[in-house]
Amino acid sequence: MRKRLTLLLALCLTLPALAQVNIALVSRDDSNAKHAIAVIELALDKAGLDYQLDISSGTLTAARQIQDALDGTIDIMWAATTKQTEQQLIPIRVPLYKGLLGYRVFIIHKDNRHLFADITDYSQLKSLVFGQGRGWPDTDIMRHNGLTVETGTYEGLFLMADGQRFDAFPRGIHEPWSEVASRSELELAIDDNLMFVYRMPFYLFVSPRRPELAEALNTGLTIALEDGSFNSLIMNDPTVQTVMARGNIAKRRAFALENPNLPAATPVDNPTLWFDPAELAASAVADNTEQPEQDLLTQSQDDSATDNHEPQPSDAP
Repeated sequence: MRKRLTLLLALCLTLPALAQVNIALVSRDDSNAKHAIAVIELALDKAGLDYQLDISSGTLTAARQIQDALDGTIDIMWAATTKQTEQQLIPIRVPLYKGLLGYRVFIIHKDNRHLFADITDYSQLKSLVFGQGRGWPDTDIMRHNGLTVETGTYEGLFLMADGQRFDAFPRGIHEPWSEVASRSELELAIDDNLMFVYRMPFYLFVSPRRPELAEALNTGLTIALEDGSFNSLIMNDPTVQTVMARGNIAKRRAFALENPNLPAATPVDNPTLWFDPAELAASAVADNTEQPEQDLLTQSQDDSATDNHEPQPSDAP
């Protein structure tokens, strides 16, 4: 009788582990969301978890998503990391784009192409105005590095660029081609000359109510990094392929900016987690072919204290 009770108790204890795990997400179905969800699925498959993604459509701000994650309304979100976000949620410290979000190229008005053609010194940028989103980590980074920043909403920034309310709208290097192509009614272009470079990893964040889910993601991503499937997923992502084809990385003058809000636990010394700038530039040159317009139209729409630093330019990031 005692043996039977012991077996029954063991069976009961294993049932929750065998049950399907439901995971709540909010997605606006842009390419960043699609890539983040693909990474989640890869990691959980590698971890051997039986799961169901409950994906709601929405365009929540990062602040609202953080609050919903704290409340347990959603289980996973994705965003550029900050010290505050890592204090509130559980970060999965594997950059979803291997650091590409920190390579920033400029959306500009078509009449502003001349502004950046002859810039060789960082001090020349201080007479210009840059557009960024309210509450975005980039806004603090640029102001910290002595730049003038005008803020707005994500959609409003494109209209502000079209109205020449500022000189340039820096975007992650995988983002602007689709954004400009999908707004053909605006007088926008992409600068070919300059680039900002700073550490700003784009992570998955898990609700503190779901630590077991964070553990599964970390386990699965460790396996995916070791077997090469994570890198394969990134290199086959259409937005990354656009960077290789159109980023012009090798020919841009790059200015390295300091990120004052980069958490101390950021794994900056793990080379497997980041694109190597030299290899990225070489790959871009080798793969410099045109991408079909239909691919561009389906890509990213990210929502993703001023110290007087003087970054120096280089011919490559």
